Amino acid sequence: MLLGANPLIQVKPGLMIWTIVCFLIALFVLRRYAFGPIQKLIDERRERIRRALDEADEARVEARKLLEEHRKLIGEARGEAEDIRTVARHEAEAQLRRVKDEAEADRQRRLEETKRQIEAETQRALQQIRAEVAELTLVATAKVTGKVLDESDHRRLIEDAIKDLDFTVLEQETVR
Repeated sequence: MLLGANPLIQVKPGLMIWTIVCFLIALFVLRRYAFGPIQKLIDERRERIRRALDEADEARVEARKLLEEHRKLIGEARGEAEDIRTVARHEAEAQLRRVKDEAEADRQRRLEETKRQIEAETQRALQQIRAEVAELTLVATAKVTGKVLDESDHRRLIEDAIKDLDFTVLEQETVR
């Protein structure tokens, strides 16, 4: 096949002019009605993307600020918690000392009360022993002498008998 034989490859000036004119008209129409709106859509999309990037940058900056504030608040909370623990520890120690002091005071009070009771019981027992010794002395004297003594003789004999007895040993034992 020859090159000149194909009708699409043959040079025809009239057809070329009309092809160029149709191309220019199509270009004008596309430029006026298609490229403008397409370019406008592209520009709008570009603007939306730019705004989204700006908003993302602002959000990132805000997130960093919030993160720093959060870290600061956590640090303050930890400090406050440590202060609270310290105060609670001091209060617990003070309360423990108070309880110990109160228990020791109560123990001392009970010990003193017990000593007073023992001393009172000892004195009462000594009085009772003295009375019984005096009574036994009177009975023994009446049996030995065979006579009944009057009040003054009773007193004199009781005092003599009690003087002879050594109650200091019993009194010293109660003091211990």
